[in-house]
Amino acid sequence: MFYRRVRDLREDSDKTQKEIAELLNMQLTVYQRYERGERELPLWAAIKLADFYSVSLDYLVEREF
Repeated sequence: MFYRRVRDLREDSDKTQKEIAELLNMQLTVYQRYERGERELPLWAAIKLADFYSVSLDYLVEREF
């Protein structure tokens, strides 16, 4: 599942969950649920993360390796 990619990108960039939650302007607990795969990441947030990490949406959602 692509939530692992979201977590891996965050860890590789040495960012905390709190920092990314702030970037997405959401509560930490909401972001944590996305990272655990308990909630589906909305498209607007996926686009913002792809831009932030300089990766494509395909890469972010594991359509591209």
